[in-house]
Amino acid sequence: MTKFLDSLLERASKEPKTIVLPEGEDERILQAAHAVAARKAAKLIILGNPEEIKAYFAQNNWDMEGIELIQPETSEKLESYANLLYELRKAKGMTPNDARKLALNYNYFGTLMIKSGDADGMVSGANHSTADTVRPALQIIKSAHKERSVSSALILVANDKPYIFSDCAIIINPSEQELADMALASSETALKFGIEPKVAMLSYSTRGSGSGGMVDKVRNATKLAQEMLQSEEYKNLPIIIDGEMQADAALDSVVARKKAPDSQVAGQANVLIFPCLEVGNISYKLLQRLCGCEAYGPMLQGLNAPVNDLSRGALTEDIVGMIAITAIQAAK
Repeated sequence: MTKFLDSLLERASKEPKTIVLPEGEDERILQAAHAVAARKAAKLIILGNPEEIKAYFAQNNWDMEGIELIQPETSEKLESYANLLYELRKAKGMTPNDARKLALNYNYFGTLMIKSGDADGMVSGANHSTADTVRPALQIIKSAHKERSVSSALILVANDKPYIFSDCAIIINPSEQELADMALASSETALKFGIEPKVAMLSYSTRGSGSGGMVDKVRNATKLAQEMLQSEEYKNLPIIIDGEMQADAALDSVVARKKAPDSQVAGQANVLIFPCLEVGNISYKLLQRLCGCEAYGPMLQGLNAPVNDLSRGALTEDIVGMIAITAIQAAK
């Protein structure tokens, strides 16, 4: 176990929250649940076949303290969850029958548990697409700020130092306003994990060294984000945002002195905002696979409660980290 992962579990254990795991058929999920429960970092609800899950735990000589098993098909809460979903979505044309069918979907069931107050957060995606995890969250839990976009962030750990990357999973081609929203949401995420955010709005240009539509978008988004920092919500928070900026200028102090000598972010950025999803997603996967960096996420930003996605290639330790992260988010 890495130093950073150990620190996440330690922080989560100070105020354990209830996290639902809808993919109880996946051994990685069960292994991660055991590891988290053993550290008392969260109370866990696993959705799946109780007999099969119990057999797996018994086979490994693991106890199930801190773990609850629920099979949605036989749950006494199914009807109330279906009714809740119908009430939430009837204006969109959902029928009671449609609601009951959807409530049997494990991701919907888990999300309805959060909406009903029976869980504090959810981690899914080991066997499902990002859309399968995100759609129920957007429909049921919804955005905390109607005027702001929901985005994603992940924590990438390089040389024992955590960085926030955004957006690597949700908004394919963000607008200027969406990039600005992302910068502020990612700053809030950083603060939750004890990181004082120095935010770099990334581009292939640093301070006008390049030109083009994408550069203009990032430059304008930077100005918008800096203006948002002056609002009552943010003006007293220790957040610095700068851009547009190339990755080397953002991270390397020697390069920063040449390219952006007056920047308070250049050379020491720890929150990286990518101009589009493709760049962010490719970058973090390359760093994870070629450089051995730890990557935890994507986390959804801007929802009323934490629902977080896993890569389908996630390892057990990745899942342990995401459960701990979700518990920490819920505790805030």
